[in-house]
Amino acid sequence: MNRNALITGVTGQDGAYLAKLLLDKGYKVHGLVARRSSDTSWRLRELGIAGDIEFIEGDLADACSIQRALIKSKPDEVYNLGAQSFVGTSWDQPVTTGIVDGLGVTHMLEAIRQFSPDSRFYQASTSEMFGLIQAERQDENTPFYPRSPYGVAKLYGHWITVNYRESFGLHASSGILFNHESPLRGIEFVTRKVTDAVARIKLGKQKELRLGNIDAKRDWGFAGDYVEAMWLMLQQDKADDYVVATGVTTTVRDMCKLAFEHVGLDYEDHVVVDPQFFRPAEVDILLGNPGKAQRQLGWKAKTSLVELIQMMVDADLRRVGKE
Repeated sequence: MNRNALITGVTGQDGAYLAKLLLDKGYKVHGLVARRSSDTSWRLRELGIAGDIEFIEGDLADACSIQRALIKSKPDEVYNLGAQSFVGTSWDQPVTTGIVDGLGVTHMLEAIRQFSPDSRFYQASTSEMFGLIQAERQDENTPFYPRSPYGVAKLYGHWITVNYRESFGLHASSGILFNHESPLRGIEFVTRKVTDAVARIKLGKQKELRLGNIDAKRDWGFAGDYVEAMWLMLQQDKADDYVVATGVTTTVRDMCKLAFEHVGLDYEDHVVVDPQFFRPAEVDILLGNPGKAQRQLGWKAKTSLVELIQMMVDADLRRVGKE
């Protein structure tokens, strides 16, 4: 396609899958990398694309570095996936979460407005903005009620994207993505915590798995499917916001059952509910309605939860087996 893309958060789960998708389509991919963290490019190496990305040092908390990244990459498309993305950490680091996940979006949009106004922009919004749900199924018109500093910061990022689209005519879209997982998911997230523990228990390296609210319900999909929706949003003539979800909700308990059953174990023999893992304000259920994405983007989740969990367990069995 001979296009340039700039991805913030390129070393994360979504950034890695998106980078591979764009490279496969012929894009030149630039990845913004913050130097305040340890090397996380294992995901890019896992997908075999680490050598195909042009890395640019920069940080969403530093407006000047964002400007330089835009000038250097000359992007046709900008995907803002960089964030402090773990809900639990946002209570321990609420200010950092606000700066990166909220004001960082403003830094990016303002830089685009001044230095690259023809670039199309994607903002990674989140179902955590719905929080204390106001409708049984959440879509683009459901009122928001975030229940964590992460959800609040992301809500700012979402609305500032809408504001710049309406105020300055930028092609700026938000994907309100529900939970999406993969073998590249961070170990701190519950699905990967479960699949890693299943592998360790099966291989005799661990005996129990301690979790918090296992009756919480989530709408889980495969990250590899969801990055295609991101790309499709920026191919539309008009920018807009879209819920990206499977339309199916499952409890953490049932997700555990699927994972343990895949290796012939009973989750009840190994899962321990530990109050220390409960959050100050719980989000009990999330269930997305992806109808708009299906109608306007032609997008639909391809991977079932059973397929996803089995994929993740198998990957962790291979990883743990090599240790």
